[in-house]
Parts: sequence; structure tokens; C-alpha cells
Amino acid sequence: MTQLLRPEGLVQSPAFTQVAAVPPGATTIYVGGQNAVDASGKLVGGSDVAAQVERVLANLKTALAAGGATVQDVVMLNILLVAEVDLAQAYPAAAAALADATPPVTVQRVAGLAVPGALVEVSAIAAVTR
Repeated sequence: MTQLLRPEGLVQSPAFTQVAAVPPGATTIYVGGQNAVDASGKLVGGSDVAAQVERVLANLKTALAAGGATVQDVVMLNILLVAEVDLAQAYPAAAAALADATPPVTVQRVAGLAVPGALVEVSAIAAVTR
């Protein structure tokens, strides 16, 4: 079973862990960057970052399911936020969608994303041991 670890001496956050240890034999699922787009590629949420985060995470869940995983199986999240995005507006939507999932997370501020108008992009690595 995958272990999410919070080593002593590192910041202790309820939102993420510092380390994920994946056991031998686990199936690894890599999900490329998900944006707030519908199935036709149309941007969803306009300039509302919370609405975009909700759609991004819905897309992430769909992609994970295609690989036989859920957000509980995620061992690494990479989040790209357009520089001017207010993290305080984005976080509550992410916390609600990820529930008790607390994988290691890397958040980066970027000048822009490939989808015009996109404010957030999330990629993930999951490990399934079932």
C-alpha cells in the first residue's frame, strides 16, 4: 500500500504530505495537464478561478478513472497557476474536490497556459495497488 509520509523536521500541513512511498508492483498512472475545458475543448468558468479549479479537478478525476485510479491514489500533484491568480480563491474549491487526499504537491506560478483564458492546470501521478 502507498504510504504518504510527514517526516519530522518538515512543515506539517493538513493539505499535503511531503513524501509518497509507492510499493513494488504498484501500477503507476500519469495524468497530463488538465485545464478547465469541456469535452469539446471549450474553456469553462471564465475568469472565475474557483469554477475553473472545480472543472480542472473534475477532468482530473475522469482521467484518473480511465486508468483505474481515484484521487485517493494520487501520489503527486503538480499545479500551475497563472501569476495573478489569488490562491485564497482557488484553494477552497481544490480542498473540497480532493477531500481527504493529501499527496505531495508542487505549486508553480506561470505567466500563462496553453489554453487561452485558463488560470489553472493540474497534472498528477497515481499509484494503484489493488
